[in-house]
Amino acid sequence: MRSFAFAVAYWTLSIVYGLTAAFAALAPGRGLTSRVIRDYVKRMVQAMRLFAGIRIEVRGRERLPQGAFIVASKHQSWGDGFATYDQFDDLAFVTGDHLEKFPLLGVVLKKVGAIVVNNCGGREARDALKHRAADAHAEGRKILIYPEGNLAKVGEKYRYRSGVWHMYRDFGMPVVPVATNLGLFWPGEAFRKNPGTATLEFLEPIPTGLDKAEFLERLEAAVEGRTAELVAEATGQPATPAVLVPTPDEVRRAAAKQAA
Repeated sequence: MRSFAFAVAYWTLSIVYGLTAAFAALAPGRGLTSRVIRDYVKRMVQAMRLFAGIRIEVRGRERLPQGAFIVASKHQSWGDGFATYDQFDDLAFVTGDHLEKFPLLGVVLKKVGAIVVNNCGGREARDALKHRAADAHAEGRKILIYPEGNLAKVGEKYRYRSGVWHMYRDFGMPVVPVATNLGLFWPGEAFRKNPGTATLEFLEPIPTGLDKAEFLERLEAAVEGRTAELVAEATGQPATPAVLVPTPDEVRRAAAKQAA
């Protein structure tokens, strides 16, 4: 019943706020649309608690640096974006172009300054990330990115993409790694929700000036290491390193190659 009740709340909130944001997008500037989206996120986090029984415990806010920075987070759950966005007043976020398939959502994403990139990657996606992230940086906004580019199951990880390092290098912004175990309670995009207290933890910022290899190694070690600890804390099981798995795109390409 909890999962069903939350599903009703999820779609009701999404439709109502989606339509409201689309109308708000007609107004000049992004202020009105951003306020609608912030309110939507807050209502969704409340719905997670009231209907699904999922509470979000946030740790490490005292580690957040002053000014603009990049938030690089583990991505286990469709709820990650709500939980993280709710922690900031003005957050630009990197998302795949799959969200633009929903009616009117593309207009809203553009209005709030979301950084929309091609899910398949490549030069076009890198260029889009560079230019749109530059706009967010020029406005002094914090930027949220999921370095793996995909939702990973608990206990799994994908190869960390280099887009976060390019922003880190080009803009001279510190990167705050984020670990979470929300996937235990809202797995991926699953209908079923598991009540309990999920943890979102901001880790020590990575200072500017590192080369690509060192940066990515440090980021992955921080995010994956602490995520494994948070999962162990919630389950009572020993911390187990995540297993590297191929991305959905890599699986499809391999299947197509084999079939050819």
